[in-house]
Amino acid sequence: MEGRPKSPAEHAMSRQTLDTSGLTCPLPVLKAKKAMRDVPPGGELEVLSTDPGSREDFEAYCEVTGHRLVESSGQDGVFRFLIARKD
Repeated sequence: MEGRPKSPAEHAMSRQTLDTSGLTCPLPVLKAKKAMRDVPPGGELEVLSTDPGSREDFEAYCEVTGHRLVESSGQDGVFRFLIARKD
């Protein structure tokens, strides 16, 4: 049914991925901020980064914006952040 509002469960399952590999501060956060505009409330943005400083940057970004940092991990020089958009 087209045009019907999505349930909270459907929003939560909405996930987009942004690969910022090779970019350094402040570009990963700036690109995530722009991409977050297309994420529905309750949806998630997965960000991949190779910038070692991105962990602190995304923690600060979420604190300032009210979005929730659901997960933060790193392996083999690639950092992964899962950010839930505030409702």
